[in-house]
Amino acid sequence: MSRTPVGEVRPSQLLWTFGPGALIDLPNLSVVTMGIDRWEIGRCQPIQEARLLTNVRRVLGDQVESLRMPPLTEGEVIDPFSAEALVGVPVKPFPRWMRCVKCGLLSPFDAGLFELKANRYRPEKTCFVHKGCTGSRGEQKPRDADAVPARFLLACRQGHLDDFPWHWFVHAGSSGCRGTLRFFESGASLQTENLWVRCDSCGAAKSMAQAFGQAGRRNLPGCRGRHPHLNKFEEGCADEPRAILLGATNGWFPVTLSVLAIPQTGSPLAQLVADGWAFFEDVESSEAAAIVVKTLKKSAQLPGIDAFTGDQVWEAIQVHRSGTVGDEEPDLKSPEWDVLTSDVPPTDYPHFMSKRVDVPKGLERYLSRVLLLERLREVNALLGFTRVESPNEGGPAERAPRASMGRGAPSWVPATQVHGEGIFLQFSEDAIAGWESTEGVRIQEAELRRGHRGWRAPRRLDPDGGFPGVRYALLHTVAHLLIRELALDCGYNAASIRERVYADTEGGKAQAGILIYTAAADADGTLGGLVDLGKPENLGRLLRQALDRAKVCASDPLCAEHNPRKDSSLHAASCHACSFVAETSCECGNRYLDRALVIPTLQVSDAAFFAER
Repeated sequence: MSRTPVGEVRPSQLLWTFGPGALIDLPNLSVVTMGIDRWEIGRCQPIQEARLLTNVRRVLGDQVESLRMPPLTEGEVIDPFSAEALVGVPVKPFPRWMRCVKCGLLSPFDAGLFELKANRYRPEKTCFVHKGCTGSRGEQKPRDADAVPARFLLACRQGHLDDFPWHWFVHAGSSGCRGTLRFFESGASLQTENLWVRCDSCGAAKSMAQAFGQAGRRNLPGCRGRHPHLNKFEEGCADEPRAILLGATNGWFPVTLSVLAIPQTGSPLAQLVADGWAFFEDVESSEAAAIVVKTLKKSAQLPGIDAFTGDQVWEAIQVHRSGTVGDEEPDLKSPEWDVLTSDVPPTDYPHFMSKRVDVPKGLERYLSRVLLLERLREVNALLGFTRVESPNEGGPAERAPRASMGRGAPSWVPATQVHGEGIFLQFSEDAIAGWESTEGVRIQEAELRRGHRGWRAPRRLDPDGGFPGVRYALLHTVAHLLIRELALDCGYNAASIRERVYADTEGGKAQAGILIYTAAADADGTLGGLVDLGKPENLGRLLRQALDRAKVCASDPLCAEHNPRKDSSLHAASCHACSFVAETSCECGNRYLDRALVIPTLQVSDAAFFAER
C-alpha cells in the first residue's frame, strides 16, 4: 500500500481549492501557496486548447502564451532527500502568529518565543513548539508544548490577506505596550464570546466576538494591502477588512474558465493541428513535420497525432496557414451548442466522440435530441481568485475584484484537463416557448425575481441585473434531478458528475439543453457507465424516476412552500433532500432551482413543464 506524502494535492485541487494565495492546513502547520512566478515553469507541461487560450487572453491580455499543468513528479518519490522530492508548488508558513496549546501564548513564529522542530524523516511531525512552557499559571514543570496557527485572519474584497492585528485589537488601537499576549477560553462552548485575548503586561483583554460584524468595523484597523503569496504590500487599499477564520470557505474563491474540447474544423487531423499550432507554426517542410510528429509521439503532448504521416501533417499545416480555419467566438458555450446540435454531429475526433440516439418513448414532446458523448475532454484555466465574496456574486462590474496570481502580467496560467463521457439533452424549443408563456410560469418567475432582488440589495448590487431567466431555472433543476438519479446507477461518485446548462436566448440563438458529464481527473471519468445510461431504454426510465422523486420531497411541506421572496434566497422549492448537488457538480452554487417548474408540487401545480407527462 502506497502512502500519500504530506502536503501532496492533486492537480485539479490547485485550481479549485489550493491555488495561488490559498491556505493549506498541514498536520501541524498552515501554509500559503506562492504565486505562479515562483513555480518551476520548466516542469509545468503545456496543455493545448486554442479556444480556451483565446478567451483567457481576452481577460488577462495577449501576453499569455500558454496553459500549463501544475508541476508534477514522475512516479513515486522513493528518496525524500533527492532532487525529485523538491518538485512541486512552493509554499510558506502563514499566518505568522502561533498559539501555544498549553499556556495560550500568542506570538509570531519569528519573534523567538517559538522554535521550529523539524523532522526530515517524518515530515508530518514537523511543528513549532513553545520551549520550556510552564502552563497558563506558570506552576507546571517546564516542558516543550506544541504551537498551532492562530485561527483568526483579516481579509478584504480586494483579495488582500493579513495576520490578525492582535496588539491593535487588544489595546483598542496603536499602543506602546508590547507585552506578551495570551489566548484563553472563558466558557464551556467555543463561541466567539467565550474566546478572549489578554495582554500580560497591562492586563487589557477583549472578547473575539468584538472582531466580527458591526463591532469589528470599530475594533479593526484599515487594510494594509498585503498579498502573502506575493510577498508584497499594496498601498492605498480603501476596502474595509473583516475578520475570517483560518480554513473558512470565503478565504479563497477561484476565478476559472472552462471549455469542452470540441471539433471546430473539418477533419480530426485539422483539429489536431489547430489545437497544437504552437508546435507546428515554425514547420516549413514535410520532413520537419515528420520530426515534430515523432517528438510529440514520445512526449504524448498531442495524443492522436502519431496516427498521421509527415506529409499529411504538412498538408494540414498549409491549409491552416491559408486562413480557412475561422476565428474563435468570444462566447464559451455558443460553439459547443453549435456542435452538439449540428445536423451531423462529429463522431470520431481526438477528444470528442459522439453518437445520436433516439429520444425515449413518451418524451418526444419535451426532448428533441439525445446525444451520447462517448469521449470528451474538459480544460479548466485559473485566472485569479477573490476573497470574502464569490466571483459569481453580481454582474461583471459588481463582482469582487480578481486578485493576481503573480507579481506582474502572467505569461502563462495554471490549467488542468479531465477526460470523461456525457449525455446531452436538447429540449424542444416549441415546448419550452409554450411553457414560458403560461400564467403559472410567469407567477413563479416573478417570485424568483423578487428573491433575486432581495438577495442582491443588501450586497449593494444592481437589483435587476444578473437574473438568468426562468428557462435557465427549469433546465438547471432538471439537470440536478437527473444528476442525483444517475449517480445511483452509473457507478461514479456523485461529486464526479457535472453539468453545463445551455439556456442563452440572445443573439438570435435560442438554446435549451443540458450536458451531464463526468469530470474526474483520472481513469474514473471514462468507465462507460454514464453513456450506457443515456440509451433510450435507460434514460427514459431514469428521467421518469427523477420526476417521480421530485413530486414529494422528504422536507415537504416546508420545501414546497418555500418562497424566495420571504427570505431573499435564490431558490424556491428546492433543498438538500430533493435537488441540491455537490459544489463540484453545480455551475452556479445550487442557485436558481425550483421543483415547481419541473413537476407539480404540493404548493404549485400550474407551472410544471412536465405537467402532462
